[in-house]
Amino acid sequence: MYRATVSLLALALSSPAVAQSVDAKSGSGAQGGMPPQSESIIVTGGRVDEGDVAGSADIVGPEDLREFEYGDVNRVLRQVPGVNLQEEDGFGLFPNIGLRGTPVERSSNITLMEDGVLIAPAPYAAPAAYYFPAVGRMAAVEVVKGARAVAYGPRTIGGAVNFRSTPIPVAGFAGSASGQYGSRGYYQGHGWVGGDTDNVGALLETFQQGSNGFKTIDGLPNADTGFDRQDYRGRFAVHSSPDAPTDARLELVYGRSELDANETYLGLADTDFAADPYRRYAASQRDRFTGEHDQYRITGSLRLIDDTKITATLYRNDFARSWSKLQDIDFDADGRFEAIQPVFDDPDANPEALAILRGADSAAGALRVRNNNRVYRSQGVQVSLEKPFEAGGVRHNLTVSARVHEDEEDRLQNEDFYTQTAGDLVFVRQTALGEQANREAKADAIAFYLEDRIEFGRLTLTPGIRYEGITLTRLDYERDDPERLAGPTRTRKTNIDEWLPALGVTYDFGDVRLLAGVSRGFSPPGPGNPDARAEKSWNYEAGARFQNNLVSASAIAFYSDYSNLLGNCTQSVGCSVGDIGDQFNGGAVTAKGVELSASATPTIGEAISFPISIAYTFTDAQFDSNFESEFFGSVSAGDALPYLARHQLYAETGVVYGPVSMTLGANYVSKVRTEAGSGPIPVAERVDDRIIFDLAGRFAVTDEVSLFARIDNLLDETYAVARQPTGLRPGAPRRFVGGASLRF
Repeated sequence: MYRATVSLLALALSSPAVAQSVDAKSGSGAQGGMPPQSESIIVTGGRVDEGDVAGSADIVGPEDLREFEYGDVNRVLRQVPGVNLQEEDGFGLFPNIGLRGTPVERSSNITLMEDGVLIAPAPYAAPAAYYFPAVGRMAAVEVVKGARAVAYGPRTIGGAVNFRSTPIPVAGFAGSASGQYGSRGYYQGHGWVGGDTDNVGALLETFQQGSNGFKTIDGLPNADTGFDRQDYRGRFAVHSSPDAPTDARLELVYGRSELDANETYLGLADTDFAADPYRRYAASQRDRFTGEHDQYRITGSLRLIDDTKITATLYRNDFARSWSKLQDIDFDADGRFEAIQPVFDDPDANPEALAILRGADSAAGALRVRNNNRVYRSQGVQVSLEKPFEAGGVRHNLTVSARVHEDEEDRLQNEDFYTQTAGDLVFVRQTALGEQANREAKADAIAFYLEDRIEFGRLTLTPGIRYEGITLTRLDYERDDPERLAGPTRTRKTNIDEWLPALGVTYDFGDVRLLAGVSRGFSPPGPGNPDARAEKSWNYEAGARFQNNLVSASAIAFYSDYSNLLGNCTQSVGCSVGDIGDQFNGGAVTAKGVELSASATPTIGEAISFPISIAYTFTDAQFDSNFESEFFGSVSAGDALPYLARHQLYAETGVVYGPVSMTLGANYVSKVRTEAGSGPIPVAERVDDRIIFDLAGRFAVTDEVSLFARIDNLLDETYAVARQPTGLRPGAPRRFVGGASLRF
């Protein structure tokens, strides 16, 4: 398909707006050691300020990221209203992100991008984000929801999250280095150096992060339950001279990421969690994730004298990962391997099984550890044409774009069997590669988008339409044929054609701007699921933004009317029906809610300021029909969707006095259901509410050097974040961090 891709280079790109850095909370530009943002970075921009976007658009800018120097994307995105999060590992390695009531599982129901390029392992065929960009190396994070999100696809129901990486400095030579060290061996380092002349620019960057972990494995008190991550990036660009009549640029990017994490899906029974939430059962001691990601990108752009801009990007992402983790156990020594979740559903009725999880001796080869070995490839080309013009006294900004894309997931999995003796897992045997799973999932897609921003004085209309043409293929091979010499035993193919219209409207009253939008939401099914219908919805929003010299605020109500919601059978949700990758129709669903945000910076004289901000989200998502499902269970109309908090609040306040600043952040998340239902939530199906405080301080020694300190989970709150896939999972305990940064 790549020959076809190259031949269509003159046609393609999915992301239409090519853009300036914009401001939602603290502003754009070279803040916090980051170089100024180039105009090649996509999402909430084009020639449109964030406040003018016909829809919800937020940015966590460089200064916001610098306040806490977080390396956990959950802690960054909780600042944005309308974002639903389910923590998992305490470090943000495997985030679960949803937008406006979309399911959060492994961030597979939203569009994820880095610098405007799809970044999920296989965005169409297998979007579950087992690779996720390190937020600690980013210059900004953009979140787009509502009518504007149709521009980015393929998943347009909730919206898109775009990570803006460190760009090449605009002019001259610059660099930055920061490091932090904290509790339980936590470390984080980020550095870059780069420069730009009249015609050439380059940048080298690295990000390092890790920890010894905060959990203790039964019988192995010194075992490492943490992780190590390394990121390396290089950028090289050639461009026209600043005084040239046209602006031409060609940029090459290569990135390498490696992650080694001693992580598990095995949680704790309620009684054990209450006694010690940071305990890990002995049966999980062999669980380990390793991943390697390579990113390649070539982007060319040309801005003409009349401000017309053409941008083309050729990209490829390769990702290989292996996650060996406890799959099931022969509890009764009868040769039958049983799922683990029933032990947690009723631990009192399964004392012997729970004892094996805790470390009791097992039958020979009774613990099965599955090597979830998968390789992903994603590649394509995208091109956009953006042209401003005026006709009949009306201003237009026309964007035409398209993307040609292909991706695939290759599963070649096997299993190890262990005997648990005196709390130690002793290796017994290993099955042949491919014996557990031997299959491929592939997607070929072409997408077009057309949008015109039309300004009639104070009124702005932004109509747009997107097309997604997708071919999904699943190839199953004999499990004793790892080299696939005999060819596939079964081939299943699905073709999808969807037109997705959108209309956004804004009206400017000066300090107040009204907005409204309607759009068609869409999320494709996975390969090999001929009975699964695509997720579709009609999305509506309306609200207002207010901004003057003292205060900025926004209030947006949203309503998403699904004709079908899909349930995905994955190990991360503890699915025990069908095969991993199967999908199940959930029928009609309604998701509605309100997003509120506000910020201000009161001052005392010219010396002291008190920045304050708040973001609140109300979400009500429920099924609209009665049905029985082996995946969803017995569902009644009005039952709430699982893992969506009804109330989320983030509040931040601080003080800045000369070179000294102090910031306190508070995050409240209301209780959530772990199963669809209504009425009072049973204890076994509930994750309780929580409020977590973080505190950060900074002292600027000079304009170039600063010292900082942070306390995550200031009050050392003990809290659960999930019950899936097996047992209660804890949030991270209190962590002290100190560090320094240098920029030049």
